[in-house]
Amino acid sequence: MQYGITHLSIVPLRDEPSDPSELVSQVLYGDCFKVLEQRKKWSKIRLEFDNYEGWIDNKQYIEISEDMYKNVSSETLNVSADLVEYITTQEGHLNLIPLGATLNGLSLLNHSYDGESLTEKQPKKNLIDTAYMYLNTPYLWGGKTPFGIDCSGFTQMVYKLNGYRILRDASQQATQGEALSFIEESEPGDLAFFDNSEGTITHVGIIMKDNYIIHAHGCVRVDRLDHTGIFNTERNMHTHKLRVIKRIV
Repeated sequence: MQYGITHLSIVPLRDEPSDPSELVSQVLYGDCFKVLEQRKKWSKIRLEFDNYEGWIDNKQYIEISEDMYKNVSSETLNVSADLVEYITTQEGHLNLIPLGATLNGLSLLNHSYDGESLTEKQPKKNLIDTAYMYLNTPYLWGGKTPFGIDCSGFTQMVYKLNGYRILRDASQQATQGEALSFIEESEPGDLAFFDNSEGTITHVGIIMKDNYIIHAHGCVRVDRLDHTGIFNTERNMHTHKLRVIKRIV
């Protein structure tokens, strides 16, 4: 088994080993992973953080030993807390990193970092403040940064910045936590999931107080939430049908 770490700021994770292939997620600076299959130009990887799999360009990561992988993975999660920061390489170059980048591999990469970071689990009430940091971020399928994010990437990163691990896709996140029976039982920071006409969960957002929800739909935005689903006042219609509410924290 081979192992790797991302030394670049934002690396595309693709569905197939090809540049035109669908972007399924992003690998952020400092993310570690197992290499499941290696080809001439591409590697299929499984991320340590959430076991998510996809294909990454071989030029966009550094191979590390199993011991290095285990050491970095066993440390308390340390993430960057500013919208945009930078690391300094051994050669003195400055490389930008996005909000929520993992800093556990700094010494392994011979990089230094002087910005704000988070290493401890935060109170549940802090989830909403973190979510507002992404407000108006444009929607990007597979995105995980303030430059573009999808609905489940948004919820995963908000939880990551507060010290909690949740899975990558909305349908996966819906398998976690405790199901609540009514909106009235929910608290700010709980997750609301929405399905399509076939019953497949396709969307997720973070519940706020007073029957509001913050979610990525076009951009990260705040809308009304009721027993039917998400109500968009600008369009005067429900845009998503509520399936279940889950308490993760």
